Amino acid sequence: MDNDAVYVRVWEYEVPAEHVESFLAAYAPEGPWARLFDEGDGFLGTDLFREAGGGSRFLTVDRWADEESWSQFLDRFREAYEALDARLEGLAATERPLVEGNG
Repeated sequence: MDNDAVYVRVWEYEVPAEHVESFLAAYAPEGPWARLFDEGDGFLGTDLFREAGGGSRFLTVDRWADEESWSQFLDRFREAYEALDARLEGLAATERPLVEGNG
């Protein structure tokens, strides 16, 4: 295994036009998800990508030092994670994980 590899989690979202601005604020690299993740050791950052042409599909890429860092974050902050997830429920019409693993 490459020692420089990071653990990534990539999600795809379909966001209705009326929720795009709120979604952008929530999932941006400085938004509440990234701030929560930053509480955990080994969080390296979040990127948010939008479909070309200003479309309604988005990707988030969360980077962690390793899978253990992600697991420890979940163990320690699961309640806050679930609360934020519930608070932001409905911004996206659909969401699905695309990639989870070492890159």
